[in-house]
Amino acid sequence: MKIRPEDALEYHSSGRKGKLEISLTKPCATQRDLSLAYTPGVAVPCLAINKNPEDVYQYTAKGNLVAVVSNGTAVLGLGDIGPEAGKPVMEGKALLFKRFSDIDVFDIEIKGKDTKDIIKCVQMLEPTFGGINLEDIKAPECFEIEQELRRTMNIPVFHDDQHGTAIISAAGLLNALEIAGKDIAKVKVVYNGAGASAMACAKLHMLLGIKKENVIMCDSKGVLYKGRTEGMNKYKEEFVAETNARTLADAMKGADVFFGLSVKDSVTKEMVKSMAPKAIIFAMANPDPEISPEDALSVRSDIIMATGRSDYPNQVNNVLGFPFIFRGALDVRATTINEEMKIAAARALAQLAKEDVPDSVIKAYGGDPILFGKDYIIPKPLDPRVLRWVAPAVAKAAVETGVAKQPITDWEKYAEQLEERLGRSKQFMNFVFHKAKQKKQRIVFPEGDEVKILRAAQILIDEDLASPILVGQKDRIEKLIKENHLEFEGKAEIIDPKTYPHREKFVEEMYKLRQRKGATKFYAEKSMNHRFYFSMMMVRLGYADGVIGGLTTTYPDTIRPALQIIGMKQGLKKVAGMYAVIAKKGTFFFSDTTVNIDPDAETLAEIALLSAQTAKRFDVEPRIGMLSFSNFGSSIHPESDKVRKAIDIFKKKNSEFIIDGELQADIAVSTEMLEKEYPFSALKQAANILIFPELNSANISYKLMGRIGEAELIGPILMGMAKPVHVLQHFAEVTDIVNMSAICAAEAIDSK
Repeated sequence: MKIRPEDALEYHSSGRKGKLEISLTKPCATQRDLSLAYTPGVAVPCLAINKNPEDVYQYTAKGNLVAVVSNGTAVLGLGDIGPEAGKPVMEGKALLFKRFSDIDVFDIEIKGKDTKDIIKCVQMLEPTFGGINLEDIKAPECFEIEQELRRTMNIPVFHDDQHGTAIISAAGLLNALEIAGKDIAKVKVVYNGAGASAMACAKLHMLLGIKKENVIMCDSKGVLYKGRTEGMNKYKEEFVAETNARTLADAMKGADVFFGLSVKDSVTKEMVKSMAPKAIIFAMANPDPEISPEDALSVRSDIIMATGRSDYPNQVNNVLGFPFIFRGALDVRATTINEEMKIAAARALAQLAKEDVPDSVIKAYGGDPILFGKDYIIPKPLDPRVLRWVAPAVAKAAVETGVAKQPITDWEKYAEQLEERLGRSKQFMNFVFHKAKQKKQRIVFPEGDEVKILRAAQILIDEDLASPILVGQKDRIEKLIKENHLEFEGKAEIIDPKTYPHREKFVEEMYKLRQRKGATKFYAEKSMNHRFYFSMMMVRLGYADGVIGGLTTTYPDTIRPALQIIGMKQGLKKVAGMYAVIAKKGTFFFSDTTVNIDPDAETLAEIALLSAQTAKRFDVEPRIGMLSFSNFGSSIHPESDKVRKAIDIFKKKNSEFIIDGELQADIAVSTEMLEKEYPFSALKQAANILIFPELNSANISYKLMGRIGEAELIGPILMGMAKPVHVLQHFAEVTDIVNMSAICAAEAIDSK
């Protein structure tokens, strides 16, 4: 994936600067709220904690708060760039904690390199945090810092650079050995790169059964052999071997397993050839592995290989570890993250890779079968099941080893709570993006000379989401590409309707299509000068797979040519617009938000069906709530009668989907209120598709959710067209255009 510097800087600087903010979890609207939050009410929990310090977990955020601590001396592949320059990385780590396990994080960058200063600083943070994640601190100082903090602190301390890779690679190792039919106690293992990660990997792998006498570790100067003095320290001394091997090439001869935690191209094809039959290679240097899978497989077909990259099978990605390890540790108030907890995480990941992979994960990664074997020894990073597998395994290990201060007794209930923390809603756009990548679709943009469209096209190309077709004057578009420092020359098709070679075919089709609607040949000719009509015709005749437009026009002016040229799906009487509203409590679909002003009962039923089918396509199990000001006949009025009639019409035609109403909005989205007040309802869980009785309420609601509800809005998703067409809002940003383009591409793939 290519990331342009301008894209990265804009991502971090646009809107609110950085990637984090603090949000309130308690009401703060009235004087009473303020009195409870601060003085005098706050004195009550203060005194309770003073009496029993453990109550800090009951009355403050400590139990879900982790510090990501760094001094910036070993940042990613950037080295010692200092704490300020390392801060974006630490914010990124915080983002991953929140995204994957709902853990809140403060990133803390320390200005100092003295080991004792860092230890003292972190020790003094213990009253605030439930856990400490050490990050990007160079070796060998990181070893001493972590060891001392683990010894002296009563909360979990975890150096992800050491242990994250160790845990994920351990899971892959267990499965690779099983597939290769090798005994962990007998395999010869080579580690290249004697830093924090390599040493942590070796230690954890030995706890799993690898014998120390079968291990050879190398650094940039060669093998760590007994008697070597150059470049040695007390940490490397733990791994010296009695061997005649002096170089990595020597060490690789006859090796069963190779772990690379070093640099690009440090392993040659000849080294791979020299390894034992059914060799296992973990080439984990980032961003480029010690040897590429293409090179390794060109000389050996019997190997099992993993890398740190997402574009190859078996990615060793630390995001499979640290969010879920801390989740489990925090949830039982573990005092440390011990070796048993790390092993439990590794074994849980290894076992998960053997389970049947859900269709949602298969679809997200291209649609091809994902089966346990040489190309699938580690779960996929976006597999939503990882939280439910790893966190409980870690928590159980903490309980069993006596380091849990608040043991869990009902593990099934705990697993359900984990599901509720994130829900599948957080996977929505990831699912869409991965689906779009299955096969690049040709998406045509009528407004190809708009800068926002061009910047979105750059992202679509860089991330392999679609093949953009830009409609407009070629010279102007090429000039804008250069002026905005974009880099996709030759990767996007630029088409001027007036000079397009198939233009006459388009004119003939337009005339044939509209001649009995009053259109003349002159009208057909003129309409093909109009970029929106031209773009729709491209899709109709198969020269493109979908259309995205509307940035500079009104909604009716965009949808009109779509209806005239592409038309509705067979059997439908109306099209409708829907928004995916991604809120803190989950993803909800609002319909119809854009098209039908005052739909009758038949139209409402049709909108409900279109919405359910669309949600299903995005791997969401539909639960439809038909909204009104009335609850199940509590108010008799023609408007509520219309909603009840729509439900009857829907049920007669469709038994596949769960639907109920009429319902007030607050009842529809509350499982608790449905259970308590309306246990007879077909909705046993909160509705995730909300069908509004008319356009006013739907349009007002989604816009308020976006502005004051702080929900992310994705849409409008136009439903019911014969081929994929989506209309942008005037204020759409580049991200919105990319999202809608991915949805359009995913829909095009489904329609084929």
